[in-house]
Amino acid sequence: MSTTSERKRVLFVAYQFPPAGGIGVHRVVKFVKYLSEFGWDASVLTVSNPSVPILDDSLCADIPSETTTVKAKTWEPGYAWKKNLASEKSSTATSSTPAKKQFLKPLLKSTANLLFQPDMQILWYYNAVRAGKKLLKEVQHDAIIATAPPYSSFLVGSKLANQAGLPLILDYRDEWGISNDYWENKQQSSLSRKIQHRMQQKLLREASLAIATTPSSCESVQKSAREANSSVRCEYIYNGYDPDDFKTDSGAKVQRKDYGNGIDKFRLAYAGTLWNLNSIQPLVDAILQLEKQSPALLEQMEFVIAGRRTDQQENLLNQLESISCNIVRLPFIGHDEAVQLIQTSDCLALLNSNLPGAERIVNGKIFEYIAAEKPFLLISPPGDMWQLTSDCPYAHPCDPASTEGIARELAMQMEKHRLSVKQDVGLWSPEIHQRRGRAKQLAQMLNETTDSSPMNSIQGEDHKLNQSPADTSIN
Repeated sequence: MSTTSERKRVLFVAYQFPPAGGIGVHRVVKFVKYLSEFGWDASVLTVSNPSVPILDDSLCADIPSETTTVKAKTWEPGYAWKKNLASEKSSTATSSTPAKKQFLKPLLKSTANLLFQPDMQILWYYNAVRAGKKLLKEVQHDAIIATAPPYSSFLVGSKLANQAGLPLILDYRDEWGISNDYWENKQQSSLSRKIQHRMQQKLLREASLAIATTPSSCESVQKSAREANSSVRCEYIYNGYDPDDFKTDSGAKVQRKDYGNGIDKFRLAYAGTLWNLNSIQPLVDAILQLEKQSPALLEQMEFVIAGRRTDQQENLLNQLESISCNIVRLPFIGHDEAVQLIQTSDCLALLNSNLPGAERIVNGKIFEYIAAEKPFLLISPPGDMWQLTSDCPYAHPCDPASTEGIARELAMQMEKHRLSVKQDVGLWSPEIHQRRGRAKQLAQMLNETTDSSPMNSIQGEDHKLNQSPADTSIN
């Protein structure tokens, strides 16, 4: 660990941060948790009243007490309003609903997406910049990392970095274009795409470093940088898993929860959001095929689905209600409970739809599946996730377009369970995917970025000269 005199500090601009929940929150939380081991202290600028679909207080336990966290208010409407705007039709709409009302919602949606660029979270921008400027004046920082989506966080980070003379790092948790294509609240017009294309080009010209989460996404960001005539350095850091999340207080084996069907059946589980980019359709089709071929086999299966789901995905799951396997639908559950479900299942499912760009996505959940050392159906277009797990004995890649292949792989896993065939543990280790190692990668990139930034050196010296003793003690 670095000595105090060698320590540096980075400011994360992260709209997605506890108490907001979901897999997108984990990346910054785990960076913040482990960066201090590699000479970097962290501050976080986030939102005080997040307009998000889910909350998860369990993630707060991972944030070190010495982390400086500053929260700024957003003027966004509540998430319920945004969800209603995004829905295909109102739950109260009928065939007799006046045409004027049926026309109003899509018009309002398209107007909102055009007016609020690059996203609704731009209503956080003013207060976030003001709070960030105050923090940077009080506490010396060496770099700023803005993580997105939402991409308005990039704009906040850019403004602060320019005013403070600090290097800007853009952390693409998802590619900008893919998010615009598939996010549930998006309805992009050609004008919006043009505006945001220029926004991204300007940001890439200003940034010192751009970080993606997969090799292919890194190449995509690099291509955008070339088009913008930017010399920004582009790298990737995968997400990962935290071994602390898989420990119990007593060290005892995690007990399987009974959802009313007994605990001896073959349990297939999916933990995460179900929406157009992670559709349950391929797995539903495979299960329905197995029902036709061997209904007795499915009588021995329990399928547990935990997480937020769109109405369309609920309707797909409705197709399974009349078949012989037990279907358990859970709402969003906290991360600790989700890990428990993962650990106590016999087989897991991971889903990426067969859509353009999906082959470049590596779902954050895959690393926790790997850490649990449980077999999982990797239902995804061939791409980065297939390459990532090419040597992993627990991953069973399935093309989402092949219903027969998915059904065959699921039947095989059920048969192995019936015969008590166990995977040899210890022949392959998931340790290379630990979050601590990812934080070490980030610290190295931060060191290289700040060491090569003359503006940062000048700003740091000026700040030390102007800083009062009271400033240095703020946490």
